[in-house]
Amino acid sequence: EDLSEIQETFLLFDSRGDDKIAASQLGDVLRALKQNPTEQEIKKCGYSQNPDARISFETFFPILQTISKNRILPTLEDFIEGFRVFDKDQNGTIACAELRHILVSLGEKLTEEEVDQLIAGNEDGQGNIQYEDFIKAVMVG
Repeated sequence: EDLSEIQETFLLFDSRGDDKIAASQLGDVLRALKQNPTEQEIKKCGYSQNPDARISFETFFPILQTISKNRILPTLEDFIEGFRVFDKDQNGTIACAELRHILVSLGEKLTEEEVDQLIAGNEDGQGNIQYEDFIKAVMVG
């Protein structure tokens, strides 16, 4: 994206008309610009202690550059390998209840509602999920 498009997206989040965004919106603006920062990466920017701070575009742009440079996209195979750890029978499935527990309690935790949306329609009659199909569906969006 070119600089003017990035700045235009940034300004969509300016609720006061001062050409700045609230520090609490930093992650939202980065995600609107097709980045996927972790909560840890956002905290490293130093605004977590002061969510009411205002961030100018001049301050924001280097943050965007750093986040996009650090972006390493995991492959389908990386995710499948991670799910295999939980596949006790090595049959390509994971118990829906176990997947739910993992998603709400490990790493970047999801809410119960977010998990419901992800899992909807993927559970088989035995309460399992074919994780390769599930991963493909999530990666496509």
